[in-house]
Amino acid sequence: MPKPNIIDVCKTDLFSAESELQERFGPVTVAHVLRIREEYQWALANPDFADRQFIEQFQDRTGLKRAQLYADLNVIKQILPALASASREWYRWKANQMLLETYQKAKARKDTKTMERAASSFAKYNRVDLEDEQTIPLHLILVQPFTVTADPSVLGIKPIPDAEKEIERLKKKYAMETVDIQDVEAETVDLEEDELWAPIKDDIKDENKGNDDGE
Repeated sequence: MPKPNIIDVCKTDLFSAESELQERFGPVTVAHVLRIREEYQWALANPDFADRQFIEQFQDRTGLKRAQLYADLNVIKQILPALASASREWYRWKANQMLLETYQKAKARKDTKTMERAASSFAKYNRVDLEDEQTIPLHLILVQPFTVTADPSVLGIKPIPDAEKEIERLKKKYAMETVDIQDVEAETVDLEEDELWAPIKDDIKDENKGNDDGE
């Protein structure tokens, strides 16, 4: 029986009871899921951790090779939307955790200035000062009415008095100025290709004949 994909297992059973895991999976997979569960909980408790810190932490605990732990870290980053590798949500989540941690430490020291700055940054970062956008139901959205018109005044353009007469006058005027222009039909050009390329063909034959004589 093929070993199940650990990412798929963790997506559905990361927090399943150990007894349920043992019923559904082999001992190797169960041990792997339990280890990733522990690593995940540590990652939540240490949101500002670097990958190197994660590896050192669990290398001391488990004695596993670095390659195995890096594989576990990759699983964690893939299965958790909040911890998705290089995702905006992941960094937003980390930033919020850092601001909250800064606020708590400042509160413990009774450092009100730092508390105020951390709270202000948290509010600004999460845009809590802005009104929630209201979605308008589609049935309440009115379609913009459009009416066809030949009146240019709707665009702020002064209309020409008796525009139709002016158009006819201009057509007659320019027609009189172009009386010498005549329409002609297109003609197919005869390039006489046989005669045009004949000298080149003859030259090639003479050249080939000369080469044969020289040999």
